[in-house]
Amino acid sequence: MQSIRRRLTFSYALALTATIGVFGAALYLDRRQAMVREREERLQSRLEFEGKFAVSGLQQQALFFPRLVRAVPSVSSDTAYYLLPEIQWYFKGMGDDYLFVADRVGRLIFVSQSARDLELTELRKVRDIIVRNPLDSGRGRVRLTPDGEPFRYYLAPVTNAGNDIRAVLVAARPGGELVYGATELLFAMIIVAPLILFASIALGYWLAGRALLPVEVMTAELEAVRDGRSLHRRLAVPAGQDELSRLARNLNAMLERMEQSFEALRRFTADASHELKTPLMVLRAGVERSLTDPRTPSELVASLDETLRQINQMSDLVTNLLTLARADEGRSSLVLRPGDLRGLVVEAGETAEILGEQQGVEVALELPEVAVEVPMDAARVRQLLLNLVTNAIKYTPAGGTVVLRLVDGPEVATLTVQDSGIGIAPGDLEHVFERFWRADPARSRTGDRPGTGLGLAICKWIAEAHGGTIQVQSRPGRGSIFAVTFPRESEPVVLPPDE
Repeated sequence: MQSIRRRLTFSYALALTATIGVFGAALYLDRRQAMVREREERLQSRLEFEGKFAVSGLQQQALFFPRLVRAVPSVSSDTAYYLLPEIQWYFKGMGDDYLFVADRVGRLIFVSQSARDLELTELRKVRDIIVRNPLDSGRGRVRLTPDGEPFRYYLAPVTNAGNDIRAVLVAARPGGELVYGATELLFAMIIVAPLILFASIALGYWLAGRALLPVEVMTAELEAVRDGRSLHRRLAVPAGQDELSRLARNLNAMLERMEQSFEALRRFTADASHELKTPLMVLRAGVERSLTDPRTPSELVASLDETLRQINQMSDLVTNLLTLARADEGRSSLVLRPGDLRGLVVEAGETAEILGEQQGVEVALELPEVAVEVPMDAARVRQLLLNLVTNAIKYTPAGGTVVLRLVDGPEVATLTVQDSGIGIAPGDLEHVFERFWRADPARSRTGDRPGTGLGLAICKWIAEAHGGTIQVQSRPGRGSIFAVTFPRESEPVVLPPDE
């Protein structure tokens, strides 16, 4: 029980961990992408605002200054060009973003303080962007160094500010702040996810225990009945129609079958012991008398004849017991092949006539004129017929009749054995096919107890093994009718042969 509980909890924990991991990763990536996109848009909006602000400032300053650019001679032969200091002061409040102002020929006449550390090659890339697109506003990216992070920029052409300035370019590096929020989310998930996982595992362990509690109860009940002395106990069936309730019902059905089997085995053992005890006592007494008392040859022959009769009776009993035992185990050979049932009834009728002549009983046959073919095991059907006709003659007084009747139907062939004997009491009809059951000896024709009490049980097995049925109708003093049905169509069945 505990191992199942642990396995369920472990499987649940693995599934939950994988679910949380996949969900968390998807959430983090989605959130990170959304925040990057949002920060990109905010950055571009800021750069666009700053670019337009710079252009607006240059246009306003052009109203007060005739020229916005000053040429300053340098020690070399080249002349340097700069934005007027008064105008440069206007751009000091633009923060840490990079600001570039280019004149009409593409010279950078102003570079913000934040961009003063850029190398010459990087400044040339900025100038190329301005020169390449001097007339239209636009946004984009530029990588100033081969291994550096790309800058986001906004390019704004300058009009209505004289002929000195061509365009303004504002650039900024995204930096780590773009994913700061996603990183916080990741750290939060790393901290919170184990807590959620631990709480979920604890809850799953408790729920697994609650769900498996009926199984634990069933296990305790089964342990109580495994000794075979408490098979009368039954499991409590949980409410509902779930797997546990079906399991409990199936186990109760199994316990019911086991109880019946144990009871049948107990009765079988007791009955077999009782049936073997009497002939063994007779044999023992006969042998002891033969050894101790002087016997004439005729007396000795009579004693041997009685001994042989008892031996035959025990042999029949053992044979019948073996047949039923193998049938119960499914090891009794049974081969169904198309055969003529009418022919077997004729053979049984001939045997019945011989037995009937000895007992003064008339035997009659009522059969179709043509063969009646049914799937059958001929040897077993012959055994069934002999058991029925022998039983009918045994309990029919002299002068009575036994009729063997065969009716051919479209689906089944029906065989009946009818006698005019002593009949069976109504209270005994439900027991006639039970093993070792026999009627009151006072009701037999001879007053003795012939037979083993297994013949009709064997008949019942043979009929059902062929897919048919056997039934009995009887009235005390009027006789009995045994009816056996044989299906006209059946798939051949081959069981393992006897060992």
